[in-house]
Amino acid sequence: MEGEKKLMTVEDVVWYRLYLITAEPSDPDSLRELLQQYIEKILAQFASILVNYIWQNQPFNLKYKPSKGDIPAHIGGVTNFGDNIEDEWFIVYLIKQITREFPQLTASIEDNDGQFLLIEAAEYLPKWLNPEISSNRVFFYHGELYIILVPQNPGELSLPTNNLTIPQALALLSTQSEKCLATESIQAAVNKRIKGYPEKIHSNLHQAFCYLPARAAELLKQRPCLVAPAVQAFYLRDPVDLQACRTFKFFPPETRVMTLVTFSRCLYAQLLQQKFVPDQRSGYTLPSRSHHHYKSYELGMKLAHGFEILCSKCSKPSSHSKSSISSNSLWKGLLNSLEKNDYFKGELEGSAKYKELLETAMLYFQQSVHKPNSSAAAGPGEEIYQLLQSLPCNMEKLRKEEDSLPLEDDDSWLEISPQELDQMLEEVSSNKEPKSTGKEEGDDYDLTEVSESMKAFISKVSTHEGAEAPWSSSDAQVTFDVNSFTSAIERILGVSSDELDSDDLEDEEFLDSDQEVDGEVKGEGSLFSAEMETIRTYMEEMDRELSCTHIGKSFTKHKMPAAGEGSADSEDETSGSGADANTHPVDVDLNLVTNFLESYSSQAGLAGPATNILQTMGVHLPDNTDNFPTNHPSWK
Repeated sequence: MEGEKKLMTVEDVVWYRLYLITAEPSDPDSLRELLQQYIEKILAQFASILVNYIWQNQPFNLKYKPSKGDIPAHIGGVTNFGDNIEDEWFIVYLIKQITREFPQLTASIEDNDGQFLLIEAAEYLPKWLNPEISSNRVFFYHGELYIILVPQNPGELSLPTNNLTIPQALALLSTQSEKCLATESIQAAVNKRIKGYPEKIHSNLHQAFCYLPARAAELLKQRPCLVAPAVQAFYLRDPVDLQACRTFKFFPPETRVMTLVTFSRCLYAQLLQQKFVPDQRSGYTLPSRSHHHYKSYELGMKLAHGFEILCSKCSKPSSHSKSSISSNSLWKGLLNSLEKNDYFKGELEGSAKYKELLETAMLYFQQSVHKPNSSAAAGPGEEIYQLLQSLPCNMEKLRKEEDSLPLEDDDSWLEISPQELDQMLEEVSSNKEPKSTGKEEGDDYDLTEVSESMKAFISKVSTHEGAEAPWSSSDAQVTFDVNSFTSAIERILGVSSDELDSDDLEDEEFLDSDQEVDGEVKGEGSLFSAEMETIRTYMEEMDRELSCTHIGKSFTKHKMPAAGEGSADSEDETSGSGADANTHPVDVDLNLVTNFLESYSSQAGLAGPATNILQTMGVHLPDNTDNFPTNHPSWK
């Protein structure tokens, strides 16, 4: 467990466990053999989508893990997915499908952030589920997500509310699984991230022309997955690595040919976006940027640097790696399972296609299950070096293939328009598809939504965990009960609503001296009177300061009725001194919306305080195509 906790501190790591939910054999050797059989069956079942998958850093792998402490024997694996988050969600898909295909197994999965499945569905989680008690409560079982509940009363579930152990969780899943099935909204949030697999594997690939050394082109034809370590070696290069790229001992530039290379989209973006000028001594030269194959030359040059760096770091590989795999009993079992699952597609044993599939399956087995103990035989550099010793390189054949290469993929997905970005952000923030209307967005926009949402936010009670923002008022009507709010303030301050009007502090008394109270109440009343006197002094001082400024004129105030429209009292008020106009109440809502719109306009389409605050509450202002008037029809 301590080792796995250390892994949790490593960035971009996902780890997963598969447990037997049924009765386990009492004999440890029998249990080990049973779990090894499950590993064979799982790898054979999903070999068709795993053998050719291009992983960013480390592949999906499964190993037998003996029992330790309160953790029973299980099948476990760890994968560093690096910058490609799609690798992590592909593993989530695999784990979910494994528990569906093998109902005797249940699975847990976490990354260095903890229960990232709960993070994905955070908006739909029950209030009681927090990080402190979420450990060992989230599982995939029968292809569905399960969350083990906290007992509401002693008779409901005889389990502790905290520190749930794995054996307790497995026992509950096997006996009371129907009570622990996650809600549809939580399931939907997780399923949304893995929607489209396994077809999505192909859409996450990108094929591009690269002007590569012939030996590198042959390597990638035989081992397409080697493009990942080559890109990573170039992407994470340092000055020491580049010293080996002055002479290019393994991949000289004179043998370059045009070839089609398959990347994952993440790898392609990493390679393309890095700016790099090769050393003049290397022999790698680039044509002018206007050349129609400039990008192919640049990509090939970067990949060649990556391969050269890998080979320069490698040590002499073991010559017994293949023989050790072929004699491995687990490999023999996997090979039998592959044959039963028609992995070789009817190819005759010994044919070129059969040998190619066998080599791919052997590499897949070596990466996912059988890793040699010696570090010298585990790196991609050693594998590349070993392949270079035996791989034939036919330059004439490669040059003839240049004329018949298929078209490369369009990489316009690298760039998105501002409208597409806004749509993506809206989908993420609102967690729903954007609604389309036939009208211009600004014409029918209801500005009262801004003030209503702010009122709802102010009325929320915050805790040490932060303030909880109300969601979109377009989905659910926001209500603000003024009377309830005023009553709450009265109970807190101990004053009536009339005393809360700061404009009338100078004309009202704060304590009735004729009121009959006992001694204790008199003491409290006098203390409160002193506090209110201090507040009044501050208010008067502020009024004197502000009276010399024009700040009062900057606020929009409620319009008073005309002399002929109102009563005699209102006529007397309006005919009074000019100072009376200053006592007109401020239109808080109109001032709030005006300030928000001015702030939004000054952002010039970028992120800022106005959009951040409003989007937190699910309010989306229309695009600022013109100065938005405060007398907009929706504000009347």
